[in-house]
Amino acid sequence: MTKYEVEIYNIITKSMEHLTVEQIYTELQKKYPKVVMATVYNNVNKLWKACLIRKIAVENMPDRYDRVVKHDHLICQMCGRLTDISFQDLTASLREQMQGEFLSYDLKVFYICPECRKQQDKSANGES
Repeated sequence: MTKYEVEIYNIITKSMEHLTVEQIYTELQKKYPKVVMATVYNNVNKLWKACLIRKIAVENMPDRYDRVVKHDHLICQMCGRLTDISFQDLTASLREQMQGEFLSYDLKVFYICPECRKQQDKSANGES
């Protein structure tokens, strides 16, 4: 791996956030101030294609990147907040339903987070 790949991999795997390319770029600039955005995009794509990181794609949001450790995600439909969660492993059930093997699965559950629910309740009650 190149020095940029190693550093980007470390940034993503050490973070508890789900980083966008722009956030990764900002972090990488702290160590390599002359790095350009295209380098970050290219290296993130190489890491993703090599299955060393996960891409979390959600409609109308920038792609975010995460560790490959098995876990699922809750996504707030209102604010876009992405939260890790561990649901029961569905591998056996999926294999049975598909009658065979599959590469992987990525479970994303959409909901309204507690903070957004509070905002909705305030709006419904006429509060600001």
